[in-house]
Amino acid sequence: MNYQVLARKWRPRALKEIVGQEHVLRILTHALTQQRLHHAYLFTGTRGVGKTTFARILAKCINCESGITAEPCGTCQNCTAIDAGRFLDLMEIDAASRTKVEDTREVLDNVQYQPTQGRYKVYLIDEVHMLSTSSFNALLKTLEEPPPYVIFLLATTDPKRLPVTILSRCLQLNLKRIPVEQITQHLQHICTSENITHEADALRYLAQAADGSLRDALSLLDQTNAFCHGTITTTETRQMLGSIEQDTLFRLLHALAEQNGEQLITEITQLAEFAADFNQVLEDLLTLLHQFTLAQVIGPSLNQHEEITQLAKRFTPEDIQLYYQIALIGRRDLPLAPNPQLGFEMVMLRMLAFKPTTKNTSQKASPPQENIHQAQPAAKSQPKPITQTTQQPRDWAGILAKLELTGMAQALAANCTMSSLTENQLALTLSSQHEPMLNQKLLARIEEALVKCFNKPLKLEIKLTSAVIETPSKLHHQEQITRQATATNAIKGDSEIQKIISMFGATLDVDSIQTV
Repeated sequence: MNYQVLARKWRPRALKEIVGQEHVLRILTHALTQQRLHHAYLFTGTRGVGKTTFARILAKCINCESGITAEPCGTCQNCTAIDAGRFLDLMEIDAASRTKVEDTREVLDNVQYQPTQGRYKVYLIDEVHMLSTSSFNALLKTLEEPPPYVIFLLATTDPKRLPVTILSRCLQLNLKRIPVEQITQHLQHICTSENITHEADALRYLAQAADGSLRDALSLLDQTNAFCHGTITTTETRQMLGSIEQDTLFRLLHALAEQNGEQLITEITQLAEFAADFNQVLEDLLTLLHQFTLAQVIGPSLNQHEEITQLAKRFTPEDIQLYYQIALIGRRDLPLAPNPQLGFEMVMLRMLAFKPTTKNTSQKASPPQENIHQAQPAAKSQPKPITQTTQQPRDWAGILAKLELTGMAQALAANCTMSSLTENQLALTLSSQHEPMLNQKLLARIEEALVKCFNKPLKLEIKLTSAVIETPSKLHHQEQITRQATATNAIKGDSEIQKIISMFGATLDVDSIQTV
């Protein structure tokens, strides 16, 4: 069996062959050209973006027989040995399987010896975050003062799990997820070179499914080529990936735009008959809603499906934002549903049931039930119009709680009582002993708060009286005294407290009792 999988066959063997990591290429190229090498490099990034590939190529760049260069010859004894995995001075260590400190020390014991074949001894530690704390400590000692002929190349998908002491001694190179366009172009190049008949849209779906990983994209290309019997079509690719035709999504969204629940359920049932991956369907739906938003904000693009442009006009921007959020949460909760189809149905029915509230007062339709419920607590929170009448102190206390006054304005208002409230005037009474508190500035602040609370012009008048009046401040004080007395009596009467007093001859510190 001579077939070699595409991910291995097309693995880059030179820096210029690496796809989508231009920022790292620039750093390493300059460092190699100027021969200013760091003793430890840390390559970070998600799976399949080139961490180990970069490390191996860098080992070749610094050990090529032609000298330290960004463009190794690839034909000398050292270059071919590194490509074949038999270069004696390149030690590749899988930290996931060698986590013990004994394993690390065994490897590092050879650091003191000079290179056997090449210019540098290179230690490539993959998934370095899997090392134990003791192993990190052993590695740290060598990283602090490494021999001049040793270079460490560390690779990890989770740099946050590395100790800060390790991170601070490495030159960190962050590899990014490769964009869909670059993966698609690379797949087209490979298909052309391998004489694989393909449709361009099919390769784009593979690039999207790879989620930024070129290695995953090549593995999917291998799988799709086998699934499609040598001719990669869009329909079969989507079928293999568990995704659905875009026309099906369009029909779903048309039913949603028409508020046709029966049609919506019919389309979902047909999806289930074709064994669709409903998690993938939600992902495709999210992508489509994103394209709707772009069409509304910046207009249709040249390569955009005409149906997207037309459908985007059938939804308001608020609708799309709400549907996107519902789909996003639904995708998260889909594994918790009794089955995927039921979970997806509920997501779509939720979109059908909810609509964002609008400020368009020209519409005469009755508000949705949820808006009615929202309006009822709001109505309760607003003070009701009161005809001219004498009010009790608690009426004024209730209004005062909604005014959001602070400082002296709140103190003045709390020492008043309400004598009357009409459509456009509120009259308060203030005890003569609190007359020094009364001034025009505080009066204006209270009046402003009342206007904001009642949402209409309201004139405030405060009159002085020598009579004893019941104010919110007095009410609060009396309630506090009552609560304190109740709490004190409860504690005094507690049987456990009585036992403690009797046993230790203790006394109860009444002043320490506090109420909320």
